Amino acid sequence: MNQINFFKDTQQQFKEIAKDLKIKPEITQKLEKPDRVIKFQIPVRMDNGKVKIFPGFRVQHNNALGPYKGGIRFHPDVSEDGVKALAMLMTWKCALVNIPFGGSKGGIKVNPNKLSQKELEKLSRNYVKKIFPYIGPDKDIPAPDINTNPEIMAWMVDEYSKLAGKFSPASFTGKPLNIGGLQGKIEATGYGGVIILDELAKKLQCKPKEITLAIQGLGNVGYYFAESAYKKGYKILAVSEIEGSVCVKQGLNPKKTLECRKEKKCIDECCCLNQTCNSNIGRAITNEEFLELDVDILVPAAKEEVITEKNASKIKAKYIIEMANGPITPEAEMILEKKDIKIIPDILANAGGVTASYFEWLQSKEKKRWSKEKVLNKLSNILEKTFDEVWDLSKKENINFKKVAYLLAISRVAKAMKG
Repeated sequence: MNQINFFKDTQQQFKEIAKDLKIKPEITQKLEKPDRVIKFQIPVRMDNGKVKIFPGFRVQHNNALGPYKGGIRFHPDVSEDGVKALAMLMTWKCALVNIPFGGSKGGIKVNPNKLSQKELEKLSRNYVKKIFPYIGPDKDIPAPDINTNPEIMAWMVDEYSKLAGKFSPASFTGKPLNIGGLQGKIEATGYGGVIILDELAKKLQCKPKEITLAIQGLGNVGYYFAESAYKKGYKILAVSEIEGSVCVKQGLNPKKTLECRKEKKCIDECCCLNQTCNSNIGRAITNEEFLELDVDILVPAAKEEVITEKNASKIKAKYIIEMANGPITPEAEMILEKKDIKIIPDILANAGGVTASYFEWLQSKEKKRWSKEKVLNKLSNILEKTFDEVWDLSKKENINFKKVAYLLAISRVAKAMKG
């Protein structure tokens, strides 16, 4: 994936919406670029005694609605342009669901699977040392993203607290429960996507058992989306991972599939119906075939720009729920629109994660403990209300759902910038 194109595409998408909204040129110019790009080298003394340098980034896009907010990813593909695109998307996401945050994103160009636990901790702490002057509970609140987790957040909170001279649990979200983490946070993004799926099913007047899904990616987001959808009775025909995909016509069990993949180190043999995994139950398919399956809803929940002009014409799904950030290129989007394939955009579909982060931030600042029931109820209320708002405006103005979501989000940020 070309990260430069990803940023240019995200920028272009914004500029087109800004034009439709007739946003003043000075505000457009401010919003098409981030407020701040922090680039640095992170030295880490490896277990063999040698020092290795890792490129690190923190991009702060806009804070007109509140402190910057965004995850930190550890991945070999991390780049300045990719992080800039993701920071901009975070701004729109927070604005759409009406939470008082702006957008940021961070990352380190690294394959964390090649590091020991000790090396990973040093890298995490050194990252915090580099960005310390720019972050804080009321400045910029980082969170986990791809290949980062509550344990890494615990190291980062500890490092930040040492540098700040006091324990600061509100400086990060996605923390372990014992240091101010939020019950329900780990599944919030995937669970939130299924709240959106439920709302879509209601509008279509369909029961869960009548709707077929294909879910790309069984990471944190994709897995919890799959698990929640399965429990509600949706029929998951196929799941896809980096090494391949499986299809089970009767509908597969995501929990058993994930357990099987961990055991066999490959998904090809993991055709799991109910509590049984057997290659005779379903079939292994390629990742290209996966995207072309005849399902009601395709759920890309892995990485950016997986649906492109090369494969968009072959997609048969009626709806796409974007659980990954930016999984569809603008060229592909035009093809999908001509085919009347509706898109539920990432800034709504996967907003459960940042909404739960907001709850955790509040919990840490107020020094209170929220119950899981309270978290999931409040999350449902916010996402259901936002979905209805976008759906109703889309029908009223006869504008596609994705565009309406961006119009609402960007107009809120622009309005805040007028002061």
